[in-house]
Amino acid sequence: MIGFKLILIPLLTQFFLPLTCLARETPVVKVVRRVSPAIVNIRTEEITREVHNKEESMLRKLFSEIHEEEEDFYENIGSGVVIHPRGIVLTNEHLISKAISIRVRFINGKEYEADVLGCDPEFDLAILKIRNGGEFPYLKLKKRDDLMVGEDVIVIGNPYGLSSSVSTGVISALGRNLRVENKVFANLIQTDAAINPGNSGGALLDFEGNLIGIVTAVLGEGKGIGFAIPSSDIEYMITDLLETKRERPIMGIFVEKIRDGPRFSLLVKKVIEKSPAEKYGLQKGDRIVEINNKRLKEGFKLKNIADMFREKDHVLLKILRGDEEHFLRIHVKDLINFKPTNLDERLLDIRVLNISPYSKLKYKIKEKKGAIVSKAIKGGIGYTLGIRAGDLILKVNNVPVESKEDFERLMLEGIKKNYLLYQIVRNKSTFFLPLKFENLL
Repeated sequence: MIGFKLILIPLLTQFFLPLTCLARETPVVKVVRRVSPAIVNIRTEEITREVHNKEESMLRKLFSEIHEEEEDFYENIGSGVVIHPRGIVLTNEHLISKAISIRVRFINGKEYEADVLGCDPEFDLAILKIRNGGEFPYLKLKKRDDLMVGEDVIVIGNPYGLSSSVSTGVISALGRNLRVENKVFANLIQTDAAINPGNSGGALLDFEGNLIGIVTAVLGEGKGIGFAIPSSDIEYMITDLLETKRERPIMGIFVEKIRDGPRFSLLVKKVIEKSPAEKYGLQKGDRIVEINNKRLKEGFKLKNIADMFREKDHVLLKILRGDEEHFLRIHVKDLINFKPTNLDERLLDIRVLNISPYSKLKYKIKEKKGAIVSKAIKGGIGYTLGIRAGDLILKVNNVPVESKEDFERLMLEGIKKNYLLYQIVRNKSTFFLPLKFENLL
C-alpha cells in the first residue's frame, strides 16, 4: 500500500499542478509572457565637458585665469520597444539626446549596438535601428481612440536597471499636459502604474497586450503619477521622420517658446542668412503670436507648425516687434525649395574646410580624410555645443566624412532627423559630440 501511495502522489502532482498554474494564469501573466521578448533595456554612454577656473596663485589671479576642460563619462539606463522585426526600436529622446554609444539588451541576454534613425525632442521620442540586422521579436502599435479613464493597463520596463519589471494600474486621465522645466509635453496618458527612473521608453499596454503608449515621465512631487505618449502621436512622429520623400519646410529661424502672461509666442533668436525668413523680413527679437489667424497655445509643437506650412500655399504670420504688430504673408513654396548651404557658418557659427597641407601642419593632423574646423566663434551655437577650432570631423551620424561636401550633405540629412552625432579628433583623442537643432523652424 505504501508503495502504491509513493507512485500515485507523483502522478497526481504531475496532473493537477499544470491545472493549478492554468487557474493562476491571469490576463496580465499571459500578456507579459507574450510581449516581454520585444521589450528591451537600453544603456547609453554619455560625456560631459565642464570648464573650470584654476587659481595658480593669489598674485596670478589678479592678471590671468587658466581654463581647463574636464571630461566625465557616465551611463544612462532606460527602456525601449521593438516595433519592427528588422530591429526598429522606440524609446525616449531624452534618453539618447547626449549619447555617444547606445546598446540594446533583450530579455534573453543578447545585446546589440544601435544607431539613431531620428528623434523628436518635442514628443520625447526617438527611433533606433539595431546594427547587424537579423529578425527580432516585436510589437505592433495599436491606435486606440476608445481608451477609458479607469481602464486597466500594464507597464513593462527597466526601472533602476531591473530588467523586464512589470507593474499594473489604471489610466488615471487622458490628454494631460505636463511642463518639465521649459518644455511642455501635450496629450499624455496619465497612469498610476508604478513608473520609476529607467522605465522611460518602456511599454504601456492594455490588458489585451496592445502597445498603446511609450512611457515618458514620472511626476517627481507625487507617487503613483506617471505619463506615457499615446500611440496616435507616436504614429504621427514615425511617419514624419521615416518618410524620406517628405520634405521638411525650413523658414530659417531659431526660436524659443515663451509665455508672456496668458499669451504664448515664438521668440526669434536667430535668422539664418539668405533664408526665406530673412527674405520676408523677420528679425531677431520678433515674437510670432499667430499663424493663419490662430493663436499659439501652451501645448503647440514646431512639428505641427511645419505641417501647417505643408498644407497651405500661403501662411500668414502675425508678429510683435516691440509693441507694433506686423503681418507677413509667406509663400510655402519658398520654404519647401529652400536648401540651406554653408551650414557650418549659417547654423553653427563655425567654419569647416577640406583638409589641406596647411591645416595638417597647423593642427598637427595625421588623418587623410575628414573635415577640419578652422573657426568656432565664441558664444555661437557650435562653440556652445562644444565644437572648437582645430577639431577634425571624421563622421556625422556614424557615416564617414571625407570632405566638406560630405559634411554639408550629412548635415542636411541630420536636420531632418533632428539628430546629429559628430565623431571628432582633438589633440590626438577621438570622441563623439551629440548636437540638436530642436528649435529650428
